[in-house]
Amino acid sequence: MTKIKDAFLDQKAFIAFITAGDPNIKKTEEYILAMVEAGADLIEIGIPFSDPIAEGPVIQEANERALRAGTTTDQIFEMVQHVRIKTSVPLVFMTYVNPIFTYGAERFFQNCKTVGINGIICPDLPFEEKNEFSLFSKKYEIPVISLIAPTSHKRMEKIASEAEGFIYCISSMGVTGIRSDIQTDLHQLVGQIKQYAKIPVAVGFGISTPKQVREIGQIADGVIVGSAIVNMVATYGTEAKTHLQKYVQEMKTALSAIEKN
Repeated sequence: MTKIKDAFLDQKAFIAFITAGDPNIKKTEEYILAMVEAGADLIEIGIPFSDPIAEGPVIQEANERALRAGTTTDQIFEMVQHVRIKTSVPLVFMTYVNPIFTYGAERFFQNCKTVGINGIICPDLPFEEKNEFSLFSKKYEIPVISLIAPTSHKRMEKIASEAEGFIYCISSMGVTGIRSDIQTDLHQLVGQIKQYAKIPVAVGFGISTPKQVREIGQIADGVIVGSAIVNMVATYGTEAKTHLQKYVQEMKTALSAIEKN
């Protein structure tokens, strides 16, 4: 659990999301390492699923491409094992309840521990039902990262006070995707969460520009970028490495500038 905390230690964390297996599993490994080299502090790895209900079109299509390419959960575990040899940066899985149950919950958490995954995010697992996985989460020391949305309201205190790893604060209602304007009052939302949280708060959903990173980084402990990165992979395919590195460097630089002010 302390590995996730390292991403936020004395800095604002830049968290990059990528869908495993898009365009293929070998390139996923290459792109993860490229983003780490460019300054990503934590990598969120999406396990492709046929019904990713929290995702917008960009990541849905990435899931479809990865599945068509034959990507399996076992291949993803093997890829993570290779990545872990080359970097100590925290790695978390983003997945759904169904793939975990289908794979076998204990086997899934045990393999996470074996290959060096530091946490999982499961958007369709309600906080009230987290006990479905808590036995294995504790046994293998793989925290299930909690999400808090603008509609959490009365549940916020309980979720924030009991959360592990870091809190994933959802910036906007709806599914993931690039947004030119985030309407939520994030100053108020993040401020409320921090009243109860004992761990870092990172904001995601819709963030894609250095300007957004600078604004959100003023109030949050970390910023999560997904669709913009996945869209870059969709655009450049097997030639996306240099584009990803340049983009991550720009975003991390924008975030680091806050710390120097």
